[in-house]
Amino acid sequence: MNLTTDVDLRKILREPSDTYHAKAKEHLSSHALGDFRRCPALFRKKQLGLIPRKDSDAFVVGRAAHVLILEGRERFEAEFAVGGPVNPKTGLPYGSATKAFSEWAERLGKPALSDTDAALIEEMSASVRGHEIALSLLADGVAEGVVRAEYAGHACQARIDWINPTGGAGIVDLKTCDRMDSFEFDARAFGYLHQLAFYRAVLEAATGVELPVHIVAVEKREPYRTGCWHVAPAVLDAARRENEAAMAELIRCRASDTWPTGFESMRQFDRS
Repeated sequence: MNLTTDVDLRKILREPSDTYHAKAKEHLSSHALGDFRRCPALFRKKQLGLIPRKDSDAFVVGRAAHVLILEGRERFEAEFAVGGPVNPKTGLPYGSATKAFSEWAERLGKPALSDTDAALIEEMSASVRGHEIALSLLADGVAEGVVRAEYAGHACQARIDWINPTGGAGIVDLKTCDRMDSFEFDARAFGYLHQLAFYRAVLEAATGVELPVHIVAVEKREPYRTGCWHVAPAVLDAARRENEAAMAELIRCRASDTWPTGFESMRQFDRS
């Protein structure tokens, strides 16, 4: 295993998110693997298109925050519309959940943010940029870099928030959270550690280099705190073993065309 930072940058691709998602049918991603770990039946239904992919308002805000913080204002303004139509009766903008707002966004042909959501994103961006450690982690690198490789018997792909192969930051994942105080609990509950272990492993399979992993998290509410974490290699190694066990099980499910829910057997409550 090569622990240096001599990464072949040609292995890190830049492509639109639509192109990346279009390749999901042929490539296993961290999110799809997370679905499989939780419930193989859910994974299979999504794979067959029986559960359509739908972007929630929270997803759009999170995505917009990523673009502004990682890719800059020019890219942010190109990808998202801000504002909305004004209700002539009240003189106030229509809410983002109204039909008028949806029709306005549809005419523009790109995701739209209300003034309130845009202000929230600006606060989060300012918080990250005002945090000395976060700023250093994101000082140099490639935003939204895509890597593809054969890993654990699967064709895999990963779209990584930030890759800095030369400055010591390595892989940097940007997360938005509701409360910073519970972020470490949420990171485990939402599978962030398994996601990052997958990123690290796929990047290593593509380049032969194992990079360190960091997380930058920022609150979506006052006081918009930013926090930074270095993820211990031992934690990532444990998550990697669980990922690879799930990937082996995925091969067996595909071979037998059997997709359990994970709740077929009797369970017992043994904790008060």
